[in-house]
Amino acid sequence: MNRIAQTFTSLKANNKKALIPFITAGDPNPTITVSLMHQLVQSGSDIIELGVPFSDPMADGPTIQRSSERALKHHISLNNVLGMVSDFRKIDKQTPVVLMGYANPIEAMGYEIFAAKAKISGVDGVLIVDYPPEESDEWVACLKKHAIDAIFLLSPTTLKQRFEKVAKFARGYIYYVSLKGVTGASHLDLSEVKTMLTQIRESISIPIGVGFGIRDGATAKAVSEFADAVVVGSRIIEEIEQSPNTDVLRNVGDLIETLRKAIDED
Repeated sequence: MNRIAQTFTSLKANNKKALIPFITAGDPNPTITVSLMHQLVQSGSDIIELGVPFSDPMADGPTIQRSSERALKHHISLNNVLGMVSDFRKIDKQTPVVLMGYANPIEAMGYEIFAAKAKISGVDGVLIVDYPPEESDEWVACLKKHAIDAIFLLSPTTLKQRFEKVAKFARGYIYYVSLKGVTGASHLDLSEVKTMLTQIRESISIPIGVGFGIRDGATAKAVSEFADAVVVGSRIIEEIEQSPNTDVLRNVGDLIETLRKAIDED
């Protein structure tokens, strides 16, 4: 059982739900990323989604796009991101790390080289936004060879016939995009999300995390009532963006603690 499966098993045994924050590697600068990852864990996160900065992040709203731009100004590459995971693993050998990004850097490196490096670095899962399940046989097989979970997105517009394809390939957890549109959007319809998760669970047995549109403790708590995990990205990036460099760790830590407390409330 890998770290992601162990985490969800432990949480379920304790009647808790996972808190999964997203940050972009190298934002606001490369020197703070590993410390920020440790802060996320210390403040109550269960799994870390680490974004690989990309010049054309088509699924991301302006907030996360800006985080990629800030990271790319420091010339952060996929190899740099893997190095950050390796540094994180020098202290934290338990918390799952999922890389999230786009196909181009993976294609440039090559499946096999990437998967081998990712495994050595301590990566547990990978979510590539623009790898549809219908075209992912080779990709998933390569990750499976290196015991890395292939994580896939589902959304309000996903057709039911795609659920079975995703069920065949997906490991770790499903990331359910709760809104039509890009990250950072609002107008989250909780009843619609709950209905969709009920339908997805008819085909998929692994945990389901819900992201997009979760900006505060109340929404995080509401989502945790029917999801296995709560994914928060843009709100954290905003905190990073708005904080002085000296306060980033503290302010992000305070935000995570607030979300954790809300999710755990009876």
